[in-house]
Amino acid sequence: MSKPNAQRRDLMRENLAQQAAKLMAEDGITDHAYAKRKAARQLGASDTQHLPSNQEVDEALHSYRKLFQQDSHPGILYQLREEALAAMQQFAPFHPYLTGSVLSGSAGAHSDINLMLYSDDVKAVLLFLLKHNLEFDDGEWLVRLGGREESVPSYTLTSETGTPIHIVVLPENALHSGSRHPDTHADTAAVAALLAASPA
Repeated sequence: MSKPNAQRRDLMRENLAQQAAKLMAEDGITDHAYAKRKAARQLGASDTQHLPSNQEVDEALHSYRKLFQQDSHPGILYQLREEALAAMQQFAPFHPYLTGSVLSGSAGAHSDINLMLYSDDVKAVLLFLLKHNLEFDDGEWLVRLGGREESVPSYTLTSETGTPIHIVVLPENALHSGSRHPDTHADTAAVAALLAASPA
């Protein structure tokens, strides 16, 4: 590919990332793929093969919120992290980890909280939810474990303020697989430290 073509492609990816970020920030879209497709349509590039990665969109979203939502965004993020911590404390027996936009800081008012729990007893989390009279929807989630795709239980709850909390239950050996990274997975202590370090 010639240099001018490569530069045009990179510029298009950047423009698409910024437009997708704007849609997620202003319209409350939480699905990266949908935001990217809509951005491509709006920029007249719906047939492009050069869509930005989710990470590129998240980086653009960080920048957008810093520029245009600096007054409202920190408070929204703080509240979401508070709700995440409360849920994690509730599910403490299952070694909860926070992932996704609430951890990365790109979350907004319409974002979901994403938690990973660990248990070798497939029914343990379900019984815990029933025992504590928590309302939930159940489903399954495809994850890559030990080099192969497996179906694991997932549950969706709603916090007192109406925020969806998505829970995925992984086997306990995944807890020790070394696949978690501090930037993408935070345990209860790390989330508490994040809250302590940020203004309410």
